[in-house]
Amino acid sequence: MTENRFHIAFLGVGLMGAPMVRNLLDAGYPMTLWNRTGSKCEPFADEAIIAGTPEDAVRDADIVITMLENGDVVDDVMVAQRGIAALKAGAVYIDMSSVQPSLARRHAALAQEQGAGYVDAPVSGGTVGAEQATLSIMAGGSEADVERVRPVFEVLGKCTPIGPVGAGQLAKLANQAIVGITIGAVSEALLLAAKGGADPAAVREALMGGFAGSRILELHGQRMIDRDFSPGAPARIQLKDLRMILDEARSEGLTLPLSQQVHNEYKSLIANGHSDVDHSGLLLELEHLNGALLGSSSVIKHKK
Repeated sequence: MTENRFHIAFLGVGLMGAPMVRNLLDAGYPMTLWNRTGSKCEPFADEAIIAGTPEDAVRDADIVITMLENGDVVDDVMVAQRGIAALKAGAVYIDMSSVQPSLARRHAALAQEQGAGYVDAPVSGGTVGAEQATLSIMAGGSEADVERVRPVFEVLGKCTPIGPVGAGQLAKLANQAIVGITIGAVSEALLLAAKGGADPAAVREALMGGFAGSRILELHGQRMIDRDFSPGAPARIQLKDLRMILDEARSEGLTLPLSQQVHNEYKSLIANGHSDVDHSGLLLELEHLNGALLGSSSVIKHKK
């Protein structure tokens, strides 16, 4: 494999995958694409090969990247549909999906049987980070495998090696615990301020300059004020990640009460029909619980 001439197979051309593919094509990488909904590959048909099956996509690739919704889908595509079995010797399989650390280790073992490397490299930064090539990439795998594919990571964002296979997924779980809990905190803080008569937009602006300032308050706080819950990261994905956090905690004998509470809130949000809102839409569940709506002014609106 020669740097910048890696042939990349990219499986999963969705909300995150499409802008990542765009950046890799712009960087000059030859690519083969596959997606469960084939029409999502069509915008790239003049620039990349479109494969009919995961096996066909993977067969001639130097680097294989999956960016799929969850571990069950990754396992179906790469095991049941023979993606891993089609890896050529010397290739590196990078799973950039968010999956269970145990699944990452199992897939790494299967890749090794094919003579291929494996890196679990989940990301943070959402669709904006994918578009702007500023993703935070948390890489688990051997130092040699991570270094071989680092040029690809540099096109997509910033890579931080975390440790052995599975460590990247553990870092992503830590990230999602902080994200989910902080979204809950921002929702409660803005609703509290608005209920007392303060302008939530002004409160957010004031807090941004202090110790409570964060990217969640900056971006998702503004989403809450604007009531813009179009999905960057859907709530159902946040719930899936919180389930994995709690599963991993149980396997390690840990109790994580904040993660458990936020998990329950997202579960209720989705049960109330909001699976596809952005995860900042957790505010909707808090409003449902309190019978109140957060306004963009100092007025708190009450449901009839």
